[in-house]
This record gives sequence, structure tokens and C-alpha cells, in this order.
Amino acid sequence: MTTSKKDYYDVLQISRSASEEDIKKAFRKLALEFHPDRNRNAGAEDKFKEVNEAYQVLSDPKKRATYDRYGHTAATGAAGGRGFDGFDGFGGFGDIFDAFFSGGFGAATQTRANAPTRGADLQYGVTITFEQAVFGIDHEIEIQRMDVCSKCQGSKSESGSAPTTCRNCRGSGQVRRSQQGIFGQFQQVSTCNTCQGLGTTITNPCKQCRGSGRERRNRKLVISIPAGIDDSTQIRLSREGEAGTNNGRPGDLYVLIRVRPHEIFTRDGIDIHYTQPISVFQATLGATIVVPTLDGDTELNIPAGTQPGEVFIMKEKGVPQLRGSKRGNQLVMIEIKVPESLNEEQRAAFRQLGEMLGEDGPSEHQKGFFDKIKDAFGNE
Repeated sequence: MTTSKKDYYDVLQISRSASEEDIKKAFRKLALEFHPDRNRNAGAEDKFKEVNEAYQVLSDPKKRATYDRYGHTAATGAAGGRGFDGFDGFGGFGDIFDAFFSGGFGAATQTRANAPTRGADLQYGVTITFEQAVFGIDHEIEIQRMDVCSKCQGSKSESGSAPTTCRNCRGSGQVRRSQQGIFGQFQQVSTCNTCQGLGTTITNPCKQCRGSGRERRNRKLVISIPAGIDDSTQIRLSREGEAGTNNGRPGDLYVLIRVRPHEIFTRDGIDIHYTQPISVFQATLGATIVVPTLDGDTELNIPAGTQPGEVFIMKEKGVPQLRGSKRGNQLVMIEIKVPESLNEEQRAAFRQLGEMLGEDGPSEHQKGFFDKIKDAFGNE
């Protein structure tokens, strides 16, 4: 009867003269590649069954000799005994894998349970003013986090007592159980349910943390917010998150900085924008005005004939460059204030000025309003 099974040597990708060590190396490589806990791709589960089956036969000298002589026909009884099919009796994928790797994934679970575990990261939001973002500030915050227990210092036991070796697993953190398979007896390794893989049990747990080794506490921290920080920037404070377990490293604290908008200033990178209103006559005749800056009021010269929307640059009155030595500028955009209401005397004065400028003459389309005012007052 013809079988559809692949040759076991082909399954393990080895030659028929392969040594026992070659067989073990081949199995280790393929088992790690196709184990269902690691490989979720379609077909990996069937491939892992096939690799297990091939290894169980070729790793046993007697079974290998039988296979070399009879091949898969041994399954029909031609070799005078039970063949190599029917691997359902192994109780799942993990058995032979666990036996081969001295615990396999069960051992990995125990190691993770017993190993130090890093604490969780935390995030905290801080809102500061526009000026504080520009010049920097030391800001105090108070956070609530899981810290190492102040009473037992993380030992989980009351003072004067210590964890004892787990009686169930004798300190190994693992429990082995034997299982009979078609090729003999195998051992399966699993995490000890008594100590959860730690290897020790707490006989007199700390009353303050209830044997967890950690407690929730409030902690005050001072954050140095650097000059030039922008809105929605995060600052990472290393090891200021929650405490780890089993002496694991603490997590980190991420502080999210939010900056309140300013009443008159807006920010563009390291530059600051400000709109400065001036009168028609200041724009026409020129003037020296006082402009607010983050460093205080500063004088700014407005030349005669300044037009609406014109921008003046005040050097180094902007934002300090974060992690740099440069400072931005303040950009002042001019806005011309036009009187909204005039009394009769003011109206008469403007009419007279209009006549002097020849508002009704042909030059109206050739000269701007401010040029005409300058001409009327004899300004160049």
C-alpha cells in the first residue's frame, strides 16, 4: 500500500547518515520555527506535528532501524509491531517539545514568573503659561503610583520572616508529570500552581502591602521644564514610573506639556507674532511707539509712510531655541486704525485735508492716500 507520508529524513531536512546530534539540531531548529505558540501561520500546526513525529522515530535507535528497514509500511505491522502513526496519544504539541528542551515553553513560563518584571510607565499632564514655556520653569507635581512597600522593602514578608521554599515544586517553580505515549514515557513540565512559578511561598505576608511587595503612594516630583518647550511636548523622567516586581526596574514617567494660549502673542516655531495698531497719522508721518514684548515694553520706530500689513522685525525678542543657543525674533505686523466716528469739527478737518490732497482730482488714482497726506504736510 502506497503511503502519502513524507520521508522522515526529508521532514527534518537531514541525510540518512545523520548522527544523533544532527537529528537533535535539526529538530530544535524546526520545532522552534513551527511551534504553534510561536508561529500562527496557516499550516504551521500540521508542520509541527510532522516534525514531532519524525523526531520521535529517528531519535530512537531501535525505531530508526525499523524505519530504515521497512519505512512507513511499519504502520501496517510488517515489522511485527506497532507502526509510527497515531501520535494523538502524546497529549498535545508541548510534550515532546517540553521533553526535548527541558521544559520548553513551560520552563519559559516559570522563568518569566520568577524573573524581575519592569514596572509600568505612567503619563501625567501639566499645563503652563505661554511665558513659562518660553523661559522655562521648575514645576512641582504630585503623582500616585505603585512604589516598593515602605515596610517590607519589597520582600513581601513581615519583619523577621522570610519566604520559604515551595513544598510542591521544591523551589524549582516547575511541576513535572509523567505521561505514557506510544513510544514510552514522557515528562511534561508546567508552572507550579502553589507558588505561581516563584519557587517560594510567603508564610507571613507583610500586612501593609498584603504580600505584594508594593503599595500605592503619592509622590511629589520637581520637573525642570526647559526654555523654549512647545505645546504637546513630552518629557520622559527615567525610573519615575511604577515600581517593578521581583526587584524589577521601575517604569518611566512621561509628562505631557500643554501651553495656554497668550492674549496678544502667537508662536511660530521660535518666532513670536504680534499685531500692533497705530493711527492713520502715525503711519503717515512716522512715530516712535512702545511695543510689548516678553522682555517688557520696547520702543519701535515707525517710519513715515508705513502701509497696513507691513511687518517689522524685533531681533531676538522671540523664543529661545530648545537645546540650542539661538533665540527667535518678534514679528510686528502693523494695523492701521481708522476712526469709526468723528464730530463735526473733525469731519471738517478731514474734508479740508481731502481738498488739499485733491481727492477729487485726477491724481487720485496715481497716488496712495498716505502719499497724499505726506505731500500735504510737506514730508518727503
